[in-house]
Amino acid sequence: MLAFFTDWWQYGFMRNAFWAVLIITPLFGILGTMIVNRKMAFFSDALGHSALTGIAIGVVLGVTDTNLSMIIFAIIFALLLNKISSKSTASTDTIISVFSSCSVAIGLAILSKGGNFSKYSSLLVGDILSITKKEIVYLIIIFAITLIFWTIAFNKLNAISINRTLAKSRHIPVSLLENLFAVLIAVIVMLSIKWVGILIINALLILPAASSRNLAVNMREYHFFAILFSVFSGVLGLIISYFTNVATGPMIIIIASLIYFLTFAYQKITHGN
Repeated sequence: MLAFFTDWWQYGFMRNAFWAVLIITPLFGILGTMIVNRKMAFFSDALGHSALTGIAIGVVLGVTDTNLSMIIFAIIFALLLNKISSKSTASTDTIISVFSSCSVAIGLAILSKGGNFSKYSSLLVGDILSITKKEIVYLIIIFAITLIFWTIAFNKLNAISINRTLAKSRHIPVSLLENLFAVLIAVIVMLSIKWVGILIINALLILPAASSRNLAVNMREYHFFAILFSVFSGVLGLIISYFTNVATGPMIIIIASLIYFLTFAYQKITHGN
């Protein structure tokens, strides 16, 4: 029985994927709590889809490193969304939808020219099994930067999410922090697209935090459960995908979804409605 559960560990690509999951999932669990609090689920989803346009722009400009073009475009995209959302009288969801639809259409139009989109179709579901040790080091650096930013800015971001006007009256640099948070999400999403997948990356950001919200009674529990559910979904999804020969990303999301429905049912039962 022990051999059955440790069989996957003998392969280098599975070990790399395991360490990557242990870095990516808590990172997404941490960020997801604030994304859910600030009602930015649609925002992060639009960012994920903008990866196609970032790749397309890189192809047009002849950039060999598509990661670079994705990150640069995503940062511009995120800052532009923040700027327009703060100035426009239209609903934020409407603005994000317009930007997202336009961005995806442009990306697909460029990448599908000449029937070449098949080269990029793997990005839709991702492939964490392809991650290398060098890329894991990059993830560790991003993880460290995120923790530093979170330690410094979390309370201020939380205050902004509760009451933006009150936060301004307390001399909190609202626009600066919102832009920094948007840039951080953009960079992390773009760096993770290759392994998590465009179609499901937003689910990994939202589901653990949403599940945690069903159980948590304070902010400490909110973060703890979000990270726990995210890591649990990632590790179990990776192992199950190995034995079932199913794509890892979708399997992780299936488990995260099951956790959400279970916590939702528990909340309804315990609250008696």
